[in-house]
Amino acid sequence: MKFGRSWLPAHLLAWLYAALLLVPLYYLLVSAFKTNDQIFGSPFALPTSLSPHNFTEAFASADLGAAVVNSVLVTALALALTLGLAIPAAFALARSDGRLGAFVERVFSLGFLVPTFAALFPTFLLAASTGLFHTRAFMVLFLPATAMPLSVVILVQFMRTIPREMEEAARMDGASTFAVLRHVYTPMCMPGIATILLLNFLTFWNEYLYSLVIIGPDPGLRTVQVALPTLKSLTGTDYGILTAGTVLTLVPVWAVYTVLQKRMQQALVSGAVKM
Repeated sequence: MKFGRSWLPAHLLAWLYAALLLVPLYYLLVSAFKTNDQIFGSPFALPTSLSPHNFTEAFASADLGAAVVNSVLVTALALALTLGLAIPAAFALARSDGRLGAFVERVFSLGFLVPTFAALFPTFLLAASTGLFHTRAFMVLFLPATAMPLSVVILVQFMRTIPREMEEAARMDGASTFAVLRHVYTPMCMPGIATILLLNFLTFWNEYLYSLVIIGPDPGLRTVQVALPTLKSLTGTDYGILTAGTVLTLVPVWAVYTVLQKRMQQALVSGAVKM
């Protein structure tokens, strides 16, 4: 009401969008505590019991403990490698004024044009030829390669907004190129780094196709997204257990988003101001 009646449609659309997001989440949460009969008989009613039976059954049936450990291991190492490659690359491109730097930046941007499924067969052949087929190590090396275009493009834009005078002042104090990157550029680009961390975490954690093909369904190696569909059965699926397993896989996503959301909001706001 502070902005007048002209803002009423925008407020209504915002609340409608929030409802479209909250209703499926509510349905997922309440279904995790129900049986099949309760889910189909009263899908939106509150559960009659908060028993953790569905969660413990999902955890045991799909061996989610080992799958979560594998997903955490692959995701964490892939994120660390992505940052280790993207930050220096973005730093070099942001400081480059020549045609070669502009050309390399365009090459990174071309990565957006490669569809995910188009690289499946070459990736399969590469994994087989390197002897890393059915291993988590290949996914740790492959996932950063898929994330480099977005990560580098975002970080380059952030680093170009840092005044060159700050780098010159650090140079006058005797700072090396690595020290300038570590103590000047990296701290000032934390909103951008948090943004690519969050976006890449969501992509790496939810990756299914390549994890299924490269790592395979081995219970000792598979990730959580590959393990989750094993809760479905041809003879009859217990949807309460399936939704409970889905909720368990969403907990790490919620935790990471809670930690990084403020930094990402800073990145979006600062980007809007610069525009």
